[in-house]
Amino acid sequence: MDVSKQKSAHIVLVHGACQGSWCWYKLKPRLEAAGHYVTALDMSASGINPRRLDDVRTFAEYTRPLLEFMDSIPQNEKVVLVGHSLGGLNISLAMEKHPEKISVAVFVCALLPDTKHGPSYVLDQYVERTPPEEWLDAKLLPIGTLEDPLTSMSFGPKYVSDKLYQLCSPQDVALANALMRPSSLFIEDLSNKSPFSDEGFGSVRRVYVVCTQDMAIPVSFQRWQIENCEVDEVKELENADHMPMISTPQELCQCLLEIVKKYS
Repeated sequence: MDVSKQKSAHIVLVHGACQGSWCWYKLKPRLEAAGHYVTALDMSASGINPRRLDDVRTFAEYTRPLLEFMDSIPQNEKVVLVGHSLGGLNISLAMEKHPEKISVAVFVCALLPDTKHGPSYVLDQYVERTPPEEWLDAKLLPIGTLEDPLTSMSFGPKYVSDKLYQLCSPQDVALANALMRPSSLFIEDLSNKSPFSDEGFGSVRRVYVVCTQDMAIPVSFQRWQIENCEVDEVKELENADHMPMISTPQELCQCLLEIVKKYS
């Protein structure tokens, strides 16, 4: 597909758990060089966001930077939302609240909810289908109270190198280990939330990008999610691990340019 003459779009990049806007450092300039305006956000207690995880008790609070950004967009403008990994749930919340401001939502080896179950359903399924030994040195630790439960999640060096960044350079693995912060899946909070609506989340066009070498969210689970929640299109990156913006940035860039040209 010829993407050289497409109109400029505003692309919003949303990272996954424990990551930050820094993880898009190879992709963002490529999209900008193609003529698009790109915003990469840090969720609460992520990247250089000043909040601490202990002070972020709900998924909505975690997503606040994205929700405030969406609030700031004029009603007559639309953006392309790109969510990676847990970021799929962040953009889903934005889709629910501001469907009229989104031309297309792109889920990159991401969690993809539906409108039949609560938003924690895909997380519950993921945890249930992941044997304990697959977590390697990742840690899930309770940091809340009985009245206000919260579980933190952090990735150890082995999980980073073997599950997330296995096709990335040693330099990028070192960068990730230096910059990642503890996060949470916010399952306790999301388990109490109602399903997303057909009128909100369900009304936004959705594209899923399958990363075939992903060891963190396996292809089988990515495809199960696609079967569970209908999408408008499925694209594949053949040689991408869980971090395609780092392991295969040019291929992901081309994929996103094709999506933008078709949907925005």
